[in-house]
Amino acid sequence: MPLPHADTLVTYPDGDTTSTGVVLHVEPLGDGRSAVLLDRTAFHPVDTAWPDQPADRGALHAGAGAFPIVDGLTGGIHDGVLALGADLPVRTGTPDWTFVVAHVVDGDAPAVGDEVRVEVDAAYRAALSAGHTACHLAALALDAALADAWTKPAPTDALGHPAFDSLAIQSSRIEPHGSVDVYRIGKSLRRKGFDAATLTEPDAVAAVAARANELLAGWIAAGGAVRIERDDEALSARRTWACDVDGRHVTIPCGGTHVDGVAALESVEVALEAEPVEGGLQLAMRTKVTSSR
Repeated sequence: MPLPHADTLVTYPDGDTTSTGVVLHVEPLGDGRSAVLLDRTAFHPVDTAWPDQPADRGALHAGAGAFPIVDGLTGGIHDGVLALGADLPVRTGTPDWTFVVAHVVDGDAPAVGDEVRVEVDAAYRAALSAGHTACHLAALALDAALADAWTKPAPTDALGHPAFDSLAIQSSRIEPHGSVDVYRIGKSLRRKGFDAATLTEPDAVAAVAARANELLAGWIAAGGAVRIERDDEALSARRTWACDVDGRHVTIPCGGTHVDGVAALESVEVALEAEPVEGGLQLAMRTKVTSSR
């Protein structure tokens, strides 16, 4: 079966949880599963380069019935070869590649040429979107709360504070109504001017969390629009999270899904935990949306 020559068009950045598309290719995966490629989809896959947000849950509906989607992966096509997930050797957007969303189904799959309806679990998507928006806000609040810990000028975030989050981040995981971010403070960050002593005492760590939560409470109370800005619907198009925070227009590159306004989050709180690791210090930030509309 021929492989697509154009990127999958994706509508999940606009908040869509349903879409209609045509099956362009079905790739057997060798374990009874198949990867179904459509021309258009509302289904959010795991991003291979930065797999912070899990794949949506949902199903494909065609004339032959419903096909539950057991996984959603980013894939790339080059020289007639499809690479999926961890086997994709390049970042989305690399020239001379075609990038696709692979809907993984177990057992029977719709046929090439079938028109299918994608239906995403809207409640699960909403919970992940709340967690992802809260994650970005928490990162900005953490940067602000640690601003006095820098002894040298450092690259800044969208609010003008030293960008601890982007400089120290090791991993990020979006969860329903929350997230977990892990940071490493080692020699490289200390050379850039970060004073690790700020996070070596429990009381100091608690004070940083309290300051971040104070900022978050103010931002949530003020509200603000949230949207995804992009040039077109192609999967490889650059997408940017945009939000009005503290009276400023803030943008962060992001391929995930989000709520449509800060007002959708009734409250966001972070908890910090620091522990020594070989060669430095590890900081874990757990962000929780305590309730959402």
